[in-house]
Amino acid sequence: MAAFNLTLSEPSTFILTGIPGLEAAHIWISISFCMFYIISLLGNVTVLSVVGKEQSLHKPMYLLLCMLALTDIGISTSVMPKALFIFLFNLKGITVGGCLTQMFFLYAVSVMKSAVLVIMAFDRYVAICNPLRYTTILTNTRIAKLGLVGLIRAVLFILPLPLLLKGQPFCTNRIIPHTYCEHLAVAKISCGDITVNRTYGLVITFVVIGLDLMLIALSYSLVIRAVLRISSKKAHQKALNTCTAHICVILTSYTSCLFSNLTHQFGQGIASNVHIILANLYFLIPPILNPIVYGVKTKELRDKVGKYICRI
Repeated sequence: MAAFNLTLSEPSTFILTGIPGLEAAHIWISISFCMFYIISLLGNVTVLSVVGKEQSLHKPMYLLLCMLALTDIGISTSVMPKALFIFLFNLKGITVGGCLTQMFFLYAVSVMKSAVLVIMAFDRYVAICNPLRYTTILTNTRIAKLGLVGLIRAVLFILPLPLLLKGQPFCTNRIIPHTYCEHLAVAKISCGDITVNRTYGLVITFVVIGLDLMLIALSYSLVIRAVLRISSKKAHQKALNTCTAHICVILTSYTSCLFSNLTHQFGQGIASNVHIILANLYFLIPPILNPIVYGVKTKELRDKVGKYICRI
């Protein structure tokens, strides 16, 4: 108890509690989270390795898939190692600098992932609506440049979050009831006015995700219009089948992300442990599902992965 009190009085340290009310189950929760995390790493690293080694997969679509895999690894790795240390070893302390750094990387990579999903929607639009010009419109170099723009956007939008919090005065009670440095959870332990922090976080959620979803919806409305002009039902099915994997990834990513963010902002009636479990599942479930979805729906990738597995 003395050590715990000393940690709380340390001015440069926060305490992450894990999942309040479920402390007795932390060990069992850690086993599930650890398994999910390892599976997500294996799946995404496999995609990166196969695409990197196979020259025939060095195409815009697979370059985008690698970007998606990197963002999934980045999101889960920003949160899971610290969460597992809390669950397994009760190591709850985190420096203010470490907390703000974790927050920045977590949200920046999340915004970057959203940009990648928009570029993937554009890729599908060009592939279906302008197939003859696909190789000239979408080159590997152009995809890399679009990815760089997405990265710059993520840094510019997210950098104010930790900077605004850094200027806040924090109370002596520095306990954060969470497994990671979630922006609003950190802001709530401040003794100052957090109106700007809360408003900026909400604006980022709606502007970034709202704008990206609008661009994705626009791309798919043009895709649907182009598909409806095709007379052959077989061609309909083939065209739409190329979009299925991307649509599944959009649903898993944006649904869980929006639900997690909005429940933190407005879900006062939802128990805190439910908030935290849902937030952690957002960092685990999409990174597991995305490689599986693309592995199942993309024949060329599925064949290459199968070839490497057989070698092992």
